[in-house]
Amino acid sequence: MDPVRNPFAPGAGTPPPELAGRDGLRETLRISLARARLGRPAKSAMLVGLRGVGKTVLMAQVRRDAEAAGVHTIQIEAPEGRSLPALLAPELRQGLLRLSQFEQAKDLAVRALRALAGFVGKLKPTYKDIEVGIDYEAEAGLADNGDLEHDLQALMEQVGLATKAAGTVFAIFIDELQYVKEAQLAALITAMHRIEQRQLPVVLVGAGLPQLRGRMGNAKSYAERLFDFPEIGALAPAAAARAIEKPLQAEGVEITPEALGQILDVTRGYAYFLQAWASHTWMAAKGSPIVVQDVHRAGTTAIAAMDEGFFRVRFDRCTPKEKKYLRAMAELGEGPHRSGDIAQCMAERVSSLAPTRNALIGKGMIWSPNHGDTAFTVPMFDQFMKRIMPADSWR
Repeated sequence: MDPVRNPFAPGAGTPPPELAGRDGLRETLRISLARARLGRPAKSAMLVGLRGVGKTVLMAQVRRDAEAAGVHTIQIEAPEGRSLPALLAPELRQGLLRLSQFEQAKDLAVRALRALAGFVGKLKPTYKDIEVGIDYEAEAGLADNGDLEHDLQALMEQVGLATKAAGTVFAIFIDELQYVKEAQLAALITAMHRIEQRQLPVVLVGAGLPQLRGRMGNAKSYAERLFDFPEIGALAPAAAARAIEKPLQAEGVEITPEALGQILDVTRGYAYFLQAWASHTWMAAKGSPIVVQDVHRAGTTAIAAMDEGFFRVRFDRCTPKEKKYLRAMAELGEGPHRSGDIAQCMAERVSSLAPTRNALIGKGMIWSPNHGDTAFTVPMFDQFMKRIMPADSWR
């Protein structure tokens, strides 16, 4: 069929034509933001889930929903190797400059900008990656102790006061939050705790891999009471079917129940895989209706595209020892697996593999759902590992 009319959108954070199965969470976050505007208790949220389930897409949609309701937002992605102050400072500056356009909030927004100047000035020697233009002179004694936890509390409090004066809400969206170092994560949690205590209209919406919940609990024991942690997983069958059928119907194309069922089976309802497989099925089909043979013909190109565009970029970041560890996990199946079983598969001691396991957790390749257990953070990664390191060659 016409590739120009292909409605599906496999990509990193690319909005799908139909965001199915997420309405409940969107409504929950809409209510939180609306409550924050009224000065009522409103929980921030951390979206947790595996790679490819649509966390980034969902976060972007929630941000669009918020901005349509008049909420002021900033969005940050936390890559490996960047400090939280360096990520926050320029975005907070932009947000505060916008708030300063409100006459009733101007003085408080300017004071918050002075707090930001003190925050950056004192922390720059510690976090050398902070690069932000400063619009105002720092105010002595305001967010300028040089201690991140103390200063971020003071800064966020000033942001909240300016936001309250403007009669709006300030929503901070941070993706890939699992990469933020624990001490910096603790400072962020403490700052949001201060916001909750003062009932100021600032809401944090974060997203990260499943280990984020444990990391936040380790950083501050009260984190699980401060935030909601909705788990973003594979779509339920009805929602997954809708994600495929509605875009096709918008193009005047039908799909047989058998073909639809085959796509749902091979993708297991994971959002990225649904988009990728449906896209390649569109390209393989000769016309409407799409039949099961079209899905089968699309299999080779769909798998090859996902291997190169989704799995391989993660695999290539690993050392030979790490790849062998991942292949041993795949040999045991989908998982999760006990560390002892992985070590036995590799004919090594558990203790000797601990640095490799920790490095893979740090890279976001695996996580520990329970003590001593190890699981992939990428759905169906075990199948990919068997394709790229076949038979017993990895041993």
